[in-house]
Amino acid sequence: MLFLAALLLTVAFLVGSVPAGQVLLSRAGVNVRLNNPYNLGVENVLRRVGPGLAFSSAALDFLKGFLAVLMASSLHQPEVTVLAALAAYLGHLYPPARLYGETLPRGRGNLVLVGTLAALSVTGALPLWTVLLPLLVYAGVTGYWGYVSLATVLGLLTLTVLIAALPTPIPVKLAALGLLVSATWRFKENLGRILDGTEPRFGDDVPMAGKRSDEVVAAFMIHPMTLENFWSAQRFAFLKPLVERGVVTEKSVRQLAEKFRPMKVGELRGIRTVDGKSIRCYLISAPLLPDVFTTQPELATQRAIEGARLAHELGAEVFGLGAFWSVVGNKGVDVQAAVPEITVTNGGAYTSGSIKAAIPGIVAHFAGSGRDLKTATAGIVGANGVVAFGIARTVAPQVGKVIMLGRDMDRLERSAATLRRAAKETEIVTTTRYDTLHEADLIFTATSDPNPVIFPQHVKPGAWIFDEGRPADVDESVARVPGVRIIPGGVVRPPGGMTSNIDLQFGEGQVPACLAETLIIAATGEHDRKSLGPQTLTENINFFVEQAGKLGFTVVD
Repeated sequence: MLFLAALLLTVAFLVGSVPAGQVLLSRAGVNVRLNNPYNLGVENVLRRVGPGLAFSSAALDFLKGFLAVLMASSLHQPEVTVLAALAAYLGHLYPPARLYGETLPRGRGNLVLVGTLAALSVTGALPLWTVLLPLLVYAGVTGYWGYVSLATVLGLLTLTVLIAALPTPIPVKLAALGLLVSATWRFKENLGRILDGTEPRFGDDVPMAGKRSDEVVAAFMIHPMTLENFWSAQRFAFLKPLVERGVVTEKSVRQLAEKFRPMKVGELRGIRTVDGKSIRCYLISAPLLPDVFTTQPELATQRAIEGARLAHELGAEVFGLGAFWSVVGNKGVDVQAAVPEITVTNGGAYTSGSIKAAIPGIVAHFAGSGRDLKTATAGIVGANGVVAFGIARTVAPQVGKVIMLGRDMDRLERSAATLRRAAKETEIVTTTRYDTLHEADLIFTATSDPNPVIFPQHVKPGAWIFDEGRPADVDESVARVPGVRIIPGGVVRPPGGMTSNIDLQFGEGQVPACLAETLIIAATGEHDRKSLGPQTLTENINFFVEQAGKLGFTVVD
């Protein structure tokens, strides 16, 4: 009898694992990865593929659960019958790779659950009312709040509580608990998005690339700069008091962050170009902290690739790499090669273009404040880099002296030689010492250092600082130096009334230029203009500056 029970449970698992609905949709020519319920919900599958295919797929999932339980009921043992419901659900969620290879994406499994519950009632394994009440809870929560994932978990919680209160065998109680735990784990990302305010509600029309002529969809990958940023997301907010009380160590939080795969944490809405095109942008994060990008570059690249795949599955046409993501995988080259289905960009072209556009305004404002540019000293921090050197070339002919600060003196001298030929009347000096900045009236900084590099002792009163570093190169304490003005670089205001559920820390209604590049590519359809690798074409820089003006993007200076 025990052997037969084990055999029936195995059969129930295998029946549940059959990808019947997915195969049906695939053979009908439907891209199940972009239209599957895992991302969109059965109601959106109905909207996108039509009632015939949607209901046929749903019916097959229902039958899987129903038949799996019906076969197990032949033993006339309630505990085996209820355990078969759990086995069928697990089979649907975790089909054996040896049978199906790279399995097709699975849906929420709600129809499988309904099928198992219907069979449990029909076979008498559970009283009818213990099945109907969870279904009523599911319908009520879905109707009132609109969150299918929450409704599923609360419905199964109701079932678990009811069975726990009945004089049923222990295996039955454990099977009900197993359904609850499995569903909660399956919906962990959905529940996290509910906390973050980004989970679609029942009936919401989730956008997809190419579905509307007046709307485009993009995605952008971010990461926390500090631990404070990590638990600013509502799904991780519970960690903050635990760390503050010493219950959880910062080290363990950092280790935990490395385990998370990319997830949708936010969304930008309300962006509308001058020509009337709407841009929706998903914010995706794998919460790696800045030091991980240096210590574990392979992990960072893998997470970026996973983020690109998620962006594609969510319907995005363009995927932007922000902050330290922009340098992983040979500055996006490896990410694009791994996920050719979506356009990947590191945002370098418009970042350079936005700086190029902002410098004249900053210099003009500086001169307009009563300063004499011809006697002013400009400090260029990170001058070994392409961006900072570009700033130096723009500024050098306009000031009396330029201090080029970097880490490699040989490269600095070669760059300085180029500047001296272009700006013969300007004094050009090179250094690796930050204290030399104290004589600078204007400071332009663009490093990739994860920590601040400019502190109060480096800055003289009244200096203007243009900070292009991400994260910021200028420590917060510098703002207390009398007369100092700190101007964030590479900040752009998209057209329309942009709203976001999370703080990007660039000011209300503003985004970094690398994100703006992602939006511009999506809006124009000029996917060949993407920025990948270390080289940035001048023609692409000019393209983004020109298109930004036409679409209504403005550089903040």
